[in-house]
Amino acid sequence: MRVIRVGTRKSQLARIQTDSVVATLKALYPGLQFEIIAMSTTGDKILDTALSKIGEKSLFTKELEHALERNEVDLVVHSLKDLPTVLPPGFTIGAICKRENPHDAVVFHPKFVGKTLETLPEKSVVGTSSLRRAAQLQRKFPHLEFRSIRGNLNTRLRKLDEQQEFSAIILATAGLQRMGWHNRVGQILHPEECMYAVGQGALGVEVRAKDQDILDLVGVLHDPETLLRCIAERAFLRHLEGGCSVPVAVHTAMKDGQLYLTGGVWSLDGSDSIQDTMQATIHVPAQHEDGPEDDPQLVGITAQNIPRGPQLAAQNLGISLANLLLSKGAKNILDVARQLNDAH
Repeated sequence: MRVIRVGTRKSQLARIQTDSVVATLKALYPGLQFEIIAMSTTGDKILDTALSKIGEKSLFTKELEHALERNEVDLVVHSLKDLPTVLPPGFTIGAICKRENPHDAVVFHPKFVGKTLETLPEKSVVGTSSLRRAAQLQRKFPHLEFRSIRGNLNTRLRKLDEQQEFSAIILATAGLQRMGWHNRVGQILHPEECMYAVGQGALGVEVRAKDQDILDLVGVLHDPETLLRCIAERAFLRHLEGGCSVPVAVHTAMKDGQLYLTGGVWSLDGSDSIQDTMQATIHVPAQHEDGPEDDPQLVGITAQNIPRGPQLAAQNLGISLANLLLSKGAKNILDVARQLNDAH
């Protein structure tokens, strides 16, 4: 029996996510055996520094990619938002699974359960490891203070519950749902309060770009709507040259053959921002509609069993929105944010 080796991070959430992907693959390929290989990444080891300060794009992916490169694993399951929009040569995202709720959630300290960010007392401290969240929420809720909090989900929840430092923390709703911690979600933030990170809520399966066998194997996991939304989001971010160290956020929706993309950039304190929305007509394809495509990847993604036209339309939408924001002065906001972040 052929064994397919699947790489993952060691955290509980990463394991739950990987197990869900492997369960789907097992059901599709009962003749194959799957072995999960867990490892620690740089991002898991450096816990005393804000993510934006480490200045490393592939914090949660590098060690896993090394294992892929050395042929120690055949595929790796990631949170898509951890994957840079430009992958190292020789790698591609071979599947993007159906997205969970991409919005951010607020988890409150037990003594503030029932509150919202708006009703928290003046000068309450809210923990987040993300410049994107802090910039948007500072602008929206000026009576609150935002401080960095690091660690995996379990660690951050423990810090919230056991220490008196934080009144609330902001986490991705999808992670809380996958962990089965629905009861901890005190408030889900709407896009007008806080837009989400590119790719948030979706899982990406990274493989060797030339490994056609594995590409075929995982390609069936692509969810067409999630794929197109994430291509647009990643193209927007790539064209802006945003990364961990600058506040960039998006919101996408697919409705009646139209893909809507809202994107924004913020200064670090949220005082300055540029946002806009564009849409494109995109027919969401049924899979295997017009035969395999052998074109190169788009924004690091290979989807050979999804028609090329809608993928290109989604990519062009992301680039067009990025150009619109750049024409309105986004580059200056991002440059200043980058410099300030580097200086602190």
